[in-house]
Amino acid sequence: MPAIHGHLKTFYQLLANTLLVSVMNYTVWFAVTFWVYLETRSVFATGMISGIFLVLTALTGIWFGSLVDGHRKKTALQISAAASLTLYAVAFAVYLATPDFSDPASARLWLFVLLLMFGVIAGNIRGIALPTLVTLLIEEGGRDRANGLVGTVSGGSMLVTSVISGVLVAFDGMRSVLLLTIVVLIIALAHLAFVPIPERVAPVGGSATGGVDLRGTLRIIAGVPGLFALILFTTFNNFLGGVFMALADAYGLSLVSVQTWGLLWGVLSTGFIVGGLMVARTGLSRRPVRLLLLVNIALWTVIVVFPLWASIIPLAIGFYAYMVLVPYAEAAEQTILQQAVPYERQGRVFGLAQSAEQAASPLTAFLISPIAQFVFIPFMSTGGAGADLIGSWFGTGPARGLALVFVLTGIIGVIATTLAMLSRPYRRLNAGIARPRAAEPDEDGSGGAGPDGDGRGLAGPDGDGRGEAGPGEDDRRVTGAGGVGDGIIRTGVAGPD
Repeated sequence: MPAIHGHLKTFYQLLANTLLVSVMNYTVWFAVTFWVYLETRSVFATGMISGIFLVLTALTGIWFGSLVDGHRKKTALQISAAASLTLYAVAFAVYLATPDFSDPASARLWLFVLLLMFGVIAGNIRGIALPTLVTLLIEEGGRDRANGLVGTVSGGSMLVTSVISGVLVAFDGMRSVLLLTIVVLIIALAHLAFVPIPERVAPVGGSATGGVDLRGTLRIIAGVPGLFALILFTTFNNFLGGVFMALADAYGLSLVSVQTWGLLWGVLSTGFIVGGLMVARTGLSRRPVRLLLLVNIALWTVIVVFPLWASIIPLAIGFYAYMVLVPYAEAAEQTILQQAVPYERQGRVFGLAQSAEQAASPLTAFLISPIAQFVFIPFMSTGGAGADLIGSWFGTGPARGLALVFVLTGIIGVIATTLAMLSRPYRRLNAGIARPRAAEPDEDGSGGAGPDGDGRGLAGPDGDGRGEAGPGEDDRRVTGAGGVGDGIIRTGVAGPD
């Protein structure tokens, strides 16, 4: 596997800056959820906060993607941080001006919550911009490893957040949370001003256009054989994953105390960091599409196996394996999009994928909770048909009802992923995205990194970093009208047809 090459100093500085900002945004999200419950004692209110976050994430992804594509990447990062900072500052003023938030129906409470959630959501611009920055700053052969580092930063953010958010709320309510967040965002903005990002100039008449341009983005995706199928598959995976999101806490708390469960989650979340570091160390395979589906089969197998025993030990082992494997799936998906989608459109495509995938999980969460409560728990409780049928070896009771939901969901996931691997869109995308075995640059530099470090050879006169097609070469770049040759963005020097 090739090492990471490119504008590494800039990339590492942006990762550090992202770690700071992400920790504070996640801390605000976690802290306001804890704080609202402590203030109002309303489960409905805390549930609404999660719903607001997921719905806003799904609705804003495409628009945020257009902002990333339509501006310099540094500007997009600055817009994200500045918007969050402004919203947090206004929320802090509302907090100081309101003596009591105990009424869950209070207009000021929800004004405060919405300001904070919009501030957190503004941070998603950075999340969409970051994989496009990997394309910009890192040579193609090392982007899978760079995506692993991005996953490590994400996992580290969640780990730090899980520690400090509760401590800050217990110490001083939302006052300390917002003060620290405002100070850190000011520092992050100041640091970002001094980070040089070698922006790529969009070619005249190229495919980058202003506005959201959803139709053009859909044409780009449709022009890459199998890419629509990949996004639909990932969306379906997230739909099934909503079961995990909705029922994991309830199942874990049926086995151990809340204190033990909270401590265990802190340990398990390190798996995400370990997985990201493993990707950064080893990279992905030559065929990231195949790896993505194989990892998903492993993930769903974990979901099938760990609930078979009513014990915290297989649950902990299974959850940790799940956390370690998720960065491989995420890095593979990002690598596929970075390779298949033109740089000028990557923000929109990443935003569209985020919107589609994020919309799926909450939908399942809303559906599965009542199904589990009113169907599967009675089914596996004493006197239920399931308890009579499989209770002798599977166990009975409410926890085994939840376990059965996990097992069935995992089986569906394994079947769906296996069918995806046998499908024609998978074969076409897998063949098109596969990297050649020899990725070393030739003596003339073709196939190596160009001056912009994107790994696509020397920049042609149009400045797009892809060069021009010479005699007998196949120049299959995406056009302004959204037309695509075979849909795959070739790297280095194109071979003959």
